[in-house]
Amino acid sequence: MASAAKPETSGIDEDWAWARASARDRAADGMFVVGVLTTGIYCRPSCAARHPKRENVRFFASGAEAAATGLRACLRCKPDEVTREAVALEKVFALLERTEEPPSLETLAEVAGYSPHHFHRLFKRATGVTPAAYARGKRAEGMARSLAQNGRVTDAIYDAGYSGPGRFYADAKARLGMTPTAWRDGGRGETIRWATAETSLGTMMVAATERGICRLSFDEGEAELRARFPHATIQRGGETMAELVARAAEAVEQPERPHDLPLDVRGTAFQQAVWRELSRIPPGESLSYAALAVRAGKPGAARAAGSACGANHIAVLIPCHRARRGSGAPGGFAYGLDRKAALLKREGFEGKVGS
Repeated sequence: MASAAKPETSGIDEDWAWARASARDRAADGMFVVGVLTTGIYCRPSCAARHPKRENVRFFASGAEAAATGLRACLRCKPDEVTREAVALEKVFALLERTEEPPSLETLAEVAGYSPHHFHRLFKRATGVTPAAYARGKRAEGMARSLAQNGRVTDAIYDAGYSGPGRFYADAKARLGMTPTAWRDGGRGETIRWATAETSLGTMMVAATERGICRLSFDEGEAELRARFPHATIQRGGETMAELVARAAEAVEQPERPHDLPLDVRGTAFQQAVWRELSRIPPGESLSYAALAVRAGKPGAARAAGSACGANHIAVLIPCHRARRGSGAPGGFAYGLDRKAALLKREGFEGKVGS
């Protein structure tokens, strides 16, 4: 068997890759494979086999790259299945993008090349939702887009693929966070109350509608809030905001603890999927934009996942500080990398965050 040389062009941060493999991080599956020289095999980062010694390991960007050196795929974790699953999901997402009516589970499974039961599990593992829920989210996204462009709500309902107004209005407020007319008018009619508090990370601003927090930021005040919500009625929160602000400050000081604060966030179906996956990352861990894209249902959309993190209005409460680049570099953070590093440190993150 040929000796597996260190790949020169894969661009893999080996310290980061070793840490992910040591943690058996499933989120890293598909991002690289682990070649073990002593056994002559390559594995997924999450493979449950006993960990080899560091000096016997090489990292490769793909199974094909590892196989070219003479290594063979592990029969236990089947690393090449990651690629097959990603290709299958891409076909399904493409179908969902171009169809007006959501296809049946059986149709989607046939396109993917799996049995309906296996495909349902695969899809939910990758996106966090069922195929039916994902399709509903795509229609809601189309509805929001149509409302922003269309002068008539009824026309927008049909443009988004709904069979009629009744089905849309049954769940419109839960999906869009406001009535269709208010959405079309850019949020006109909403009342947003705000207040600030001092935290160890600086001045924190919390803004909320009657449904929940719509913005948590640092070094901002009323002017910035009005710029972001130009058609809303902006009011000082006063005592009505005191408890909400205090609980938000606790979340900033102890980001590793789960919170049950009410939130009012709006985004596209993909943005909401990314935000959901961010909230599922355990405290003290970090996930790449590429892995977020896979979990959010769009493999290969790492840049879009990064943009979704940047579009997060609710810092800390939706923990976009747990996202990073695939190389292990910290990526961006709206309120500075020092704050990002401080939040991760409080959660027990052991990696390096900095410029």
